[in-house]
Amino acid sequence: MEISCGTVWNDCLEVIRENVEEENFNTWFKPIAPLRVDGDVLTIQVPSQFFYEWLEDNYVPVLKKAIHTVLGPTGRLEYSVVVDSGSKQAPPVAVNYPANGAGNRRSNMNNSGFGADDYSPFTFKALNPQTVNSRLNPTYTFDNFVEGDCNRLARSAGLAVAKKPGVTSFNPLMLYGGVGVGKTHLVQAIGNEIKNNMPSKVVLYVDQNDFTNQFLNALQNHKLQDFQNFYLQVDLLILDDVQFLAGREKTQEMFFHIFNQLHQSGKQIIMTSDCPPRDLKGFQERLLSRFKWGLTADLQEPDFETKLAIINRKMQADGIQIPTEVSEYLAYSVDTNLRDMEGVLNSLIFHATLLKKEIDLELAKEVLKNIIKEIQSDVSVDFIQKTVAEYFKCDLEAMKGKVKKREIVIPRQVAMYFCKRFTQLTLALIGENFGGRDHSTVIHALESVEDMMKTDPNFKVSVDELGKKLKLRVA
Repeated sequence: MEISCGTVWNDCLEVIRENVEEENFNTWFKPIAPLRVDGDVLTIQVPSQFFYEWLEDNYVPVLKKAIHTVLGPTGRLEYSVVVDSGSKQAPPVAVNYPANGAGNRRSNMNNSGFGADDYSPFTFKALNPQTVNSRLNPTYTFDNFVEGDCNRLARSAGLAVAKKPGVTSFNPLMLYGGVGVGKTHLVQAIGNEIKNNMPSKVVLYVDQNDFTNQFLNALQNHKLQDFQNFYLQVDLLILDDVQFLAGREKTQEMFFHIFNQLHQSGKQIIMTSDCPPRDLKGFQERLLSRFKWGLTADLQEPDFETKLAIINRKMQADGIQIPTEVSEYLAYSVDTNLRDMEGVLNSLIFHATLLKKEIDLELAKEVLKNIIKEIQSDVSVDFIQKTVAEYFKCDLEAMKGKVKKREIVIPRQVAMYFCKRFTQLTLALIGENFGGRDHSTVIHALESVEDMMKTDPNFKVSVDELGKKLKLRVA
C-alpha cells in the first residue's frame, strides 16, 4: 500500500521532536507542509528562501536522521521554497532545491535577488542573540530612571516585563506620553535588562521610521517574506513612536501579521506613542484592538520632586555638586520636558567649565536666560496655586473652588497668603481667583496662616519651604 506524504512527514516530525527543543520545533518544523513522496524522495514546502537557508544551515543532521529513520538509508529530502512576489496580484511561486545544496542555493538565491546585505540597519539572516545589534543605548537603565508619581505605573509595568518577558498580562505593553517624558529611556531600560539577564533572548529596538523604510525596501525588492521572518526571530520587539504608522496601510498590514505571530509565540511586544490607543487616528481597527490587549500606561510631565531628583542624579553622575537653591531654581524654571532639562544642565556644566566658575544661582540664571524664555519678575496666581497644590498633594481645582474640607482649606489659605505676598493684586482680586470669595475671606485666610505659623512649628517649616521655592521664581 502506498504511504501518503502526510504520513511520512508526520513520522519524520516524531523523530525531529525528540531531537530539538520545543520552541525550535514549533518555529521551524510546524510551518512545513509535505507535498509528495516519490519512491524514497520526500518533497516538503517551506514558506520562504530564508526558511530553507535556516534549515540547511542548522538542521541538516536532524533532517537526515528523520528521513533515514522513516524512508531508509537511501531516503532523500527536497524542498519547494515559496517566494513572495510582494504583490497582491501576483501569487507566490515555488522554487525547488535539493537538500544540503548549500553551494547551489547561494548562487540561485543571489540571482533571484535574495541574500544581498542591503537592508540597513538589518540583514535578513539568522539572528545570534550575542552578536545581533539590538540598537539599544546601554546608558538607559532602570537604575538611572528616576521614579515619581508621574511614571510609577509605567516603570512598575516595565520591571515586570523585564523579569518575565512575554509571560505577564502586559503584552503588549503600550507606553504613551508627550515629548521628553522618558518613554524611550524606559523601553530601552527594559530591553537592556532583558539582554543582560537573559542573553539567549533576541532583543530589538526600532523606531517607526526605520521599520517603515525597511518594509518599503523589502517591498520594492520582493523580500517581504524574508522581512517578516527576520522579525519573527525576535523575542522582545520594541517599536518606538508607533503613532507615525498612521495612514500607512501596507506597513500596518505587515506589522499586524508580525504582531499576531509574535504574540501567539509568547514573544514580548512593547510600543510607545504620544497618545493612548483610543486617540490614535489613521489605524486599522483590528490593529488598535490588539494594542489594547495588554497594558497601556502613561508617563506624565514630571512634578517638582521628580525634576529635582533628575537634576541631582544627573549632576552626581557627572561628579558635580550644586547648591540646593540652584537645583530648585532649575526644577521650577524649566517647565517644558526632560529633554530640555538635560540640555540646560549640559549647557550649565559647559559654562562652568569654560569660565572656571563654581555653579551658583547667578550662573544658573545667566545660562537659563539664553536658553529658555526669561522668567517673569513676579509670579502669577496660577503658578502659586499650582505650586501650593503640588506641595500639599491636594486637588488643584478643589483648592481653587468652594470645597470646605480641611485638607483643601489649609492649602487654599496658604495659596492666598502667598498671592498677597508675591503679587500686586488687591484682596478682592485674590478672592476672585479662589471661587469668587470676597476680600474678608482673604483677610481671614492671611490671619489663619500667620496664627498657625506661630503655634505649629511643622506648618511653619512647610510655609517657609514654599516661600523659598517661590522666591527662586522671582529672584
